[in-house]
Amino acid sequence: MRILTGRPLNAETPTESLRSWITANSVFFHRNQSELITAVSLTEWKLTVEGEVENPGEFSFGEILRYPKAICANTLECSGNGRSLLREKASGNPWTIGGVGNAVWGGVWLKELLRIVKPKESARHVGFEGMDEPYGAARLKFIRSIPLDKAMTSTLLAYEMKGEPLPLAHGFPLRALALGWVGANCCKWLRKITVLDRPYEGHYMDQVYRVFQKGQDPKSGTVVTQLPLKSFITQPLPGESLKPGTIVILGTSYGGERRVSRVDVSVDGGRSWFPAEFIGPHERFAWRQWQYVWTVKKRGTHCLMARAVDSEGNEQPMEAHWNVLGYGNNGVREHAISVFIV
Repeated sequence: MRILTGRPLNAETPTESLRSWITANSVFFHRNQSELITAVSLTEWKLTVEGEVENPGEFSFGEILRYPKAICANTLECSGNGRSLLREKASGNPWTIGGVGNAVWGGVWLKELLRIVKPKESARHVGFEGMDEPYGAARLKFIRSIPLDKAMTSTLLAYEMKGEPLPLAHGFPLRALALGWVGANCCKWLRKITVLDRPYEGHYMDQVYRVFQKGQDPKSGTVVTQLPLKSFITQPLPGESLKPGTIVILGTSYGGERRVSRVDVSVDGGRSWFPAEFIGPHERFAWRQWQYVWTVKKRGTHCLMARAVDSEGNEQPMEAHWNVLGYGNNGVREHAISVFIV
């Protein structure tokens, strides 16, 4: 894996490992704001649910396992994935395309627990807090909240990843997964859920994970929620030298809560486009793998691009919409690659 920072650990998945519908746990990207948890005792661990609820309480791991189990595929992406590909520099870790992965997760729907504690009429948001210790002098605790509607419809409390117990590095024993939303909304090492009458107020809600421009108050920016409509190429690699003939172009595409209906590929820098073929499984919140078989005779440099279209006809933008922290880079041109036919 490509290590971006060691403390806290942030590392991206190698491009070659993004060619499979399932991303191996061993190379699934790491995004952390704090020191990694080193050990968890399941006999002592409890999940507290409190706040704007009628019946606040605690749940042991054994109790959570007795609730109806849910299994679903979900693509998880760092909100800053692709940041380093922007033509104008943006602040944050220099992700290329490896801050994303797809897994099959097992757990319990958050709504099952919320029905037990019974949110009050005043309930509007649901906040998540993990067991991790804040990193750095400011000691800023990573706490974020999502709207109650999202919590009640498509948010999973995951305790399995790819049929195995959730790895410690990815949130064991329990992780919140707001399906189709970026990783910032998916708290790891979960220990407390607080039902709120408004969005949580704090650094990781108000100063970061918002889309804003230079000179703008971050708190007035748009909160980062669902994954952007996006496609990118995983084969061949940028700068690769290839022989004339038949070349298989592989890639992936996703849209968070939006369904990708088509991917078009260009091999001439966007002058002409051809439909790609979807391959592999098709699940609501998971990426769609695709391929395009390209027959090439002309030697020289070729610019390859991919463009996703969702079920409502929205197209992936040709150029990214820049913002201070470089969130949501889904520009077609930013993700183009050049190859050499020799």
